[in-house]
Amino acid sequence: MTLHQLTSRGFKGQADQALADSVLQGNLEKLKHNFLARRARARKSLPEFDDLRDASVAIKKHTIAHMDLYLEAFETAVKEAGGHVHWARDDAEARAAVLEICKGENARTVTKGKTMVGEEIGINPFLEAHGMTPVETDLGEYIIQLADEPPSHIIAPAIHKNRQQVAALFNEHHPDLADRHDDDVDGLLADARAVLRQRFQDADVGITGANFMIAETGQTVIVTNEGNGDLTQLLPRVHIVLAGIEKIIPTLEDATTVLRVLARSATGQEMSSYTTFSAGPRRDGDLDGPGAFHVVLIDNGRSALLGSPTEDILRCIRCGCCLNACPVYGKIGGHAYGSTYSGPMGAVLTPSLAGLSEAQHLPNASSLCGRCEEVCPMRIPIPKMLRHFRDEEAKSGKAPAAARRGLALWAFAARRPGLYRWATSLVTAVLGRRGRTRGRFSSLPMAGAWTRDRDLPAPQGQSFQQRWNRGERPGGST
Repeated sequence: MTLHQLTSRGFKGQADQALADSVLQGNLEKLKHNFLARRARARKSLPEFDDLRDASVAIKKHTIAHMDLYLEAFETAVKEAGGHVHWARDDAEARAAVLEICKGENARTVTKGKTMVGEEIGINPFLEAHGMTPVETDLGEYIIQLADEPPSHIIAPAIHKNRQQVAALFNEHHPDLADRHDDDVDGLLADARAVLRQRFQDADVGITGANFMIAETGQTVIVTNEGNGDLTQLLPRVHIVLAGIEKIIPTLEDATTVLRVLARSATGQEMSSYTTFSAGPRRDGDLDGPGAFHVVLIDNGRSALLGSPTEDILRCIRCGCCLNACPVYGKIGGHAYGSTYSGPMGAVLTPSLAGLSEAQHLPNASSLCGRCEEVCPMRIPIPKMLRHFRDEEAKSGKAPAAARRGLALWAFAARRPGLYRWATSLVTAVLGRRGRTRGRFSSLPMAGAWTRDRDLPAPQGQSFQQRWNRGERPGGST
């Protein structure tokens, strides 16, 4: 399955490497100080933000329940505008559709806007294997293309890179341009602009993704902050849109509602710098635009989620907010997940599309703290779906032996209240005495994986159950 660029089966080893990478750890600090802080300010400045979230959730729920109706309406509207729609059941059919269009144009250079579904189906290596040169035009995507790496984040694909690493890449791959110091940010941007400008002019075909597809009008919508998406679809002879079928939205008004929560959740902006609506090829009298407009609608397992325990993940608008809030992603980055989609949403979407056997570790790559659901603009119950996969793993007998034995021991005690109270009281008392001096443990038997990277607080006083039985209640009441 092309969904996997690395392999989720190696998650533990990849996570260990990420934790040991001091440079990566420094780079990931940008998540805390940039995205989350900006989102908080954007939310505070819009009193009706939560009302917009509720409206957006209702729109997406309705759309998913009537997806076939709206997809057919979208296809009709696209054709009426002079465009073409291609239905792809899986990644192979999607790649074949793109190849057929490109071959029809004798394409040699293909520019690309940032598209996660393009990463999902592996379109770049496929085009290269057929003699074409795909060129990423989003700056972050361009950086990781030079590094020959997959994206590490949905909206900030090169967040794992710092200025020193970017400068080294540019100096290596731009031999005809001046060597740049990592402090020369303007110079690095100028170099990227100089290289990409010629690529825009040379491109035969442009490929973009779609944040939304509007059934009412047949328009596709992309949001960017660089304008590269506009150049990708306006300058070449042909514009191809790659989109998962869940990106459909009923009306233009619905799209504008969801747009108001998208940018605020993703980058903390009221609206992205460029919000571009595309509808069909260039018409008579138009000054610019492509001569042909194609939309490739990609299923690749999405329709199978309808009515399933993980259907709600189809509401995801790819804002990346759950990644920014996740303490696990914040320590290991995106590459450790071994899939196109990382972080909490990826821990649900990847096993949903590829099967739990192909992504067994991902649902366990979470503390279930709930921050992802708290910040998600579409209120997707990610922890609930992660627990579903953990339950499925346990029922299949594929959970790690240590986890199975531990849960079996806990279940044995939990079914015997007297034994459970005695055991927890004993453990609490012993740990409380041992940790009295420092108030925490840096090493404990059978807890080495936890205490290797963090301390474990020592129990303070009596257990919750003991205090409850004594009549103590939350808030100090009795």
